[in-house]
Amino acid sequence: MPDLKPKPKVAFVCVHNSCRSQIAEALGKHLAGAVFESYSAGTERKDRINPDAVRLMKELYGIDLEQTQFPKLIEALPRVDVVVTMGCNVSCPNLLCQHQEDWGLEDPTGKSDSEFKAVIAQIERKIHKLAEEISSRLHEL
Repeated sequence: MPDLKPKPKVAFVCVHNSCRSQIAEALGKHLAGAVFESYSAGTERKDRINPDAVRLMKELYGIDLEQTQFPKLIEALPRVDVVVTMGCNVSCPNLLCQHQEDWGLEDPTGKSDSEFKAVIAQIERKIHKLAEEISSRLHEL
């Protein structure tokens, strides 16, 4: 009989939940949806997702962030198993989780497309690595 345990929930957290964390949520769903559920949130809310993030995610992956996601506060998250902060020194003491890490990513807001794409590529690599780590932990249980 197949194992019916729920997939771990991963929250990508940044201050404004408008750029890096939104990209990570989308790439988590797109690249690692079979391994974990992806969410994103911030400690402050912006009124919209960064337009460059929206444009480049459409260009690179065919993902329309504005159709599938919106900025939200950490209070809107379900109970999560893993918290990943993006590198903005966000501390989330009220987010209980089994594992927390910081990816230390530069904010690409206002930078060139090549710098923005470099951050997106870093997020993609880190999503793959996180999926491998979670998958191997699940197999060890």
